[in-house]
Amino acid sequence: MAFIEDIYDAAARSNLLTRAIVGGTEVMVDFRAPDEDVLDGLGVSRNHTIRYPVSRLPNLTAGNTLEIAGQTYRVREVTAMGDGTEARASLTRL
Repeated sequence: MAFIEDIYDAAARSNLLTRAIVGGTEVMVDFRAPDEDVLDGLGVSRNHTIRYPVSRLPNLTAGNTLEIAGQTYRVREVTAMGDGTEARASLTRL
């Protein structure tokens, strides 16, 4: 098992991750939905992202959909991180 997977497994056991369903497969991911002021404070944007081990979602690409906490999201883009064993996906809530 790769080192990044060990980290994600430990985080999942500590309840630090969120369950995502992608194509019928359940995966524990680091889900982020931070609030961010936009338009000089006139609005709030939610830049939804997930981080995950690439080995657990090797075929995740832009256009795929996934479900987190009963909400459906579409993947906008996937970016490899570090040595390529981890990725970040930007999401749009549907």
